[in-house]
Amino acid sequence: MYRVYWQEPIHPAAEAYLRAHVQLLTRAADLPLADAVLTRNLRIDAAFLEQAKNLKVIAIHGTGRDGVDEEAAQARGVEVFSTPGRNAQAVAELIAAMALMLSRRLPQAAACLGESAPAALLGQELRGKCAGFLGTGQIARRAAEIFCGGFGMRAIGYSPSYTRKKAAQCRIGFAPGVEAVLREADYVCMCLPLNGETRGMLGQQELGWMKRSAYLINCARGGLVDEQALAEALRRGRIAGAAADVFAEEPVSPENPLLQLPNFLATPHIGGNTEQALYAAGMAAAEGIVQRLTRREGGRN
Repeated sequence: MYRVYWQEPIHPAAEAYLRAHVQLLTRAADLPLADAVLTRNLRIDAAFLEQAKNLKVIAIHGTGRDGVDEEAAQARGVEVFSTPGRNAQAVAELIAAMALMLSRRLPQAAACLGESAPAALLGQELRGKCAGFLGTGQIARRAAEIFCGGFGMRAIGYSPSYTRKKAAQCRIGFAPGVEAVLREADYVCMCLPLNGETRGMLGQQELGWMKRSAYLINCARGGLVDEQALAEALRRGRIAGAAADVFAEEPVSPENPLLQLPNFLATPHIGGNTEQALYAAGMAAAEGIVQRLTRREGGRN
């Protein structure tokens, strides 16, 4: 029977599927026996792979692949696959929720219960505003559908592979570059993978391109944004506010300066944490593991 190393919670249906087809290993001491690893947030680097000498497959429960050293895995003949798109609707809905919370100043409003509505809590409607997307994949496209179809907004976006032809087929208008998105958008939504080209892509200069009335929403990866630069921009009122579901270091430290700011909204990496998304991603990962191990071993289990 195949053996799968697994430490993080997944949907009960996916766990049941795995238990019916493989032996689950949960102790770090058993890692050398594992044929496969199922990861949500494990850091799988060269040292990890050195321990997992029998490893054949790494399944990523989600879209982001930055937690796995794929070059080291490839050198060892380990197949890596992710489950993109399964949590797209969940993350898109969280992006929309954050836009609403920032616009209506809901975190500040909660602190004013028992008082008459203070003038300082004046909010903004989303209708007529521009949502700007850095990254134009499935999450961005679903968020654009929510913003444009539900709130009467318009959307623009940029990614290196996004063309005017592609833009003509979806709700996200074409923008020629990062700066164009940042200067025009009222809500800048990060929807990019984290890699060598995108790490730290929003720093002091880039945040300075945004409107003072604009909001930044990051439900992708914390490393995309220079957190110190963002904290400074928020303190100085250089942008109106920001929300993040992700941080450069997770779990985020209570000492992170962003958490002390009234115009910053934080959640603990819950973008894909819905019943539907966990089922879809969990089943895709579990079934993918069994299929790949079976194929590699010629059907022997």
